[in-house]
Amino acid sequence: MASTIPQEPTLENSPSYWTLNKHDFFPGESFNNWGTYKTALSQTCHRLKDRLTSRSNDENELGEIKQQSKHEMKRCLNWWDLTWFGFGSVIGAGIFVLTGQEAHFDAGPAIVLSYVVSGFSAMLSVFCYTEFAIEVPVAGGSFAYLRIELGDFAAFIAAGNILLEGIVGSAAVARGWTSYFTTLLNRHPNSLRIHTNLANGFNLLDPIAVIVLVITSIIAIISTRKTSIFNWIASAINTTVIIFIIVVGFSQGKASNLKPFLPFGVKGVFQAAAIIYFAYGGFDTLANLAEETKNPPRDIPIGLIGSMSCIMVIYCLMSLSLSMMQKYTEIDPNAAYSLAFQTVGLKWAKPLVALGALKGMTTVLLVGALGQARYTTHIARTHMIPPWFALIHPKTGTPIYATLLTTILSAAFAFFSSLDALSSLLSISTLFIFMMMAIAILVRSFYGKCSLLEYKPRWLVRSCYNSSVLVFRDHGNVNSSA
Repeated sequence: MASTIPQEPTLENSPSYWTLNKHDFFPGESFNNWGTYKTALSQTCHRLKDRLTSRSNDENELGEIKQQSKHEMKRCLNWWDLTWFGFGSVIGAGIFVLTGQEAHFDAGPAIVLSYVVSGFSAMLSVFCYTEFAIEVPVAGGSFAYLRIELGDFAAFIAAGNILLEGIVGSAAVARGWTSYFTTLLNRHPNSLRIHTNLANGFNLLDPIAVIVLVITSIIAIISTRKTSIFNWIASAINTTVIIFIIVVGFSQGKASNLKPFLPFGVKGVFQAAAIIYFAYGGFDTLANLAEETKNPPRDIPIGLIGSMSCIMVIYCLMSLSLSMMQKYTEIDPNAAYSLAFQTVGLKWAKPLVALGALKGMTTVLLVGALGQARYTTHIARTHMIPPWFALIHPKTGTPIYATLLTTILSAAFAFFSSLDALSSLLSISTLFIFMMMAIAILVRSFYGKCSLLEYKPRWLVRSCYNSSVLVFRDHGNVNSSA
């Protein structure tokens, strides 16, 4: 009898992807009927205790949990793609907004040292993510890592923070996109928003932000590979603008503007570092792409560490060039680079700053759409949200349902809310996840098979990282404009 060759799933022979059933939203035997549901309710205490104490493991996350998506994500990314995804996810409007603000109020010309300090702390966090992503290359990122090392309950708390950070953060960036777009058109930031009689903070409706979110999500849904190409082009344009700013800043600047170098003392350097730390945010998205990376042990370290090292150098050079163009007392905290160019007689270069910020925010939204969808996918794989959102499309190899979920929620926030209050929560969520990741990597070292002597260098690095998180956390009202 001749053997049959199984056909590759396609849209035609896998219609179930677009078909809904009860198990897509109510999985497990508990929801089979009212009898099983009542039995499950009677076991609530036992089940809760099990959730509080149980931990996953590497094999489970890479095997059984991953299979909940029915289809595999396509392994189409290499170190080059990840490097540019790093640029796209990190370099947004934060560098253009936060640098002038902190140079004027907190650090003065020593803002360059603030970028070194916050960059060092961010790099230690990068090492944590890199180690996990190499050993557990799944789409869940920090959620999967915390589930393995700290258990289901810690992962559940982290999942809420991750979703809050992603959804509200994307909404804030999308509204910022509208503001910079109107600036590029030489119009008032609210001129393209719809004015209503709703409560203050919710009275400026932003349809452009919704459109931008939808477009970036569509690109992310179509293909991860095509998204990478688009990100590479947009990030290359943004990097070109940044190089122009650095070159012009050094050529037109004066070394005399750097004196006094520490007008606010060492305390000012660290106060500014606490704020501008969030200009480095977004690198954790690369860990979510491990499942789509061809060779994670090689590509992820190069992509993550390589991109963050370059970004750290770029940020330091940009902040130094701004300090050379203007005295810190004259730097405008709201439009630092634009007015700095105007001061040195290059008013024509003002639109380039807005263009650079606009391109940066576009790639942040694009890579954010990828990362948040993959977070959501893995959370759904564990049934913390309906497993319907874990399904991978057989043709595109992307999580369409998860992308739609995060996009709809972000668009709803972006359309109605100015997010002034909610954005302050982002800093807490971000620091909480990074702190949990540092603890998780310490737990992994402690439970590892290697001797403690072998892990001593790791313990030193991670202890330094824990300390830096606590230092930054203690500085109040941390902005999350990045």
